[in-house]
Amino acid sequence: MTKIVVIGSSSIDLVVTSSKRPGAGETVLGESFKTVPGGKGANQAVAAARLGADVTMIGRVGDDHFAQDILNNFKRNAVSIDYVEPVTHMESGTAHIILAEGDNSIVVVKAANNEVTPAYVDKSIQAFEDAAMVMIQQEIPVETVTHVSRICRKLGIPLLLNPAPARPLEEEVIENAAYITPNEHEAAILFPDLSVSEALRKYPNKLFITEGSRGVRYFDGSEEKLVPSYKVEVVDTTGAGDTFNAAFAVALAEGQPLYESVRFANRAASLSVTKFGAQGGMPTRREVEAQL
Repeated sequence: MTKIVVIGSSSIDLVVTSSKRPGAGETVLGESFKTVPGGKGANQAVAAARLGADVTMIGRVGDDHFAQDILNNFKRNAVSIDYVEPVTHMESGTAHIILAEGDNSIVVVKAANNEVTPAYVDKSIQAFEDAAMVMIQQEIPVETVTHVSRICRKLGIPLLLNPAPARPLEEEVIENAAYITPNEHEAAILFPDLSVSEALRKYPNKLFITEGSRGVRYFDGSEEKLVPSYKVEVVDTTGAGDTFNAAFAVALAEGQPLYESVRFANRAASLSVTKFGAQGGMPTRREVEAQL
C-alpha cells in the first residue's frame, strides 16, 4: 500500500438541510439536522484510505465529546491516529453547514485545529518516513503550511496543497508544493493579477483548477487541458473537493500519469456527491474502478 500523510483539520459537521438559504436577519424552517465527521484534513484522510492508501493523520482534537467521535471514525476507516492528540480545555473543531438550493454554505470554527502548529508537526516528524505523498489544507495555521512545505522540500516528498479555505499564499509555499488544487474562487484569490490561463501557464503541471461540473483545468507544458467531470444525480456536494484531492493524491503517489490521475479523481468526486455528508458518499477503490 502507498503511504500518504495528511496534515490538517479534524472536525464534526453540524448539517442543516433546508429548501431555502436564509438571508441576513432572516429565519427559515429547516428540513433535517445531522452531525457527521468532517474537517478538510479528516475528509481527505478518510477518502484516501477508502481508495486503498496507507494513511497517517497528523492533527488535533479537543477534550469534548466530539473528540471521541472523530477518533472512532478514523479507526473505522483504517486511518492511523498515532499523531492525533487531544488538546485539554479546548473544543474540537466544528463546521456549521447549510445545504440549500443545490449547494452548501459553511462556517468553520477551527478550535483545536489551531493547535496543529509547526512545533506539533516537528513532534510528529517520524510520520513522514517512507511517505509517498503529503497532503495539507488551510484550516490550520498559515505558519504550519509554510513549515510543512519546507519539510517536504527538504525530505524530497511531494506535497499536495489544497488551498482551502482561500487565503493568499507565499511564493515560497507555491514553489515548494508539487501540486496545488484551488477551485475557481480560490484561484482568483491566489492569483489576483493573473487570468486563469496565465496562472496555469506560470505553473505547468503544478496548478490544477477545479471548475465544478465542467471538470479540472491544467497546463501540461504545451497546451491547456480540461479533464471533464462526470454527470450524476447530486445529493450533497459537501466533501466533493476533499474526495477529489484524496483520489488525485492516491493516483499520483501510485505513479499514474497526470491526466489519468485527474480522471480518476474526477470519477471519485462525482460518486461522493451522490450520498449525504462529507464522508458519507466517499467511494471505495472498487467503486471508482467499476465506474471507470
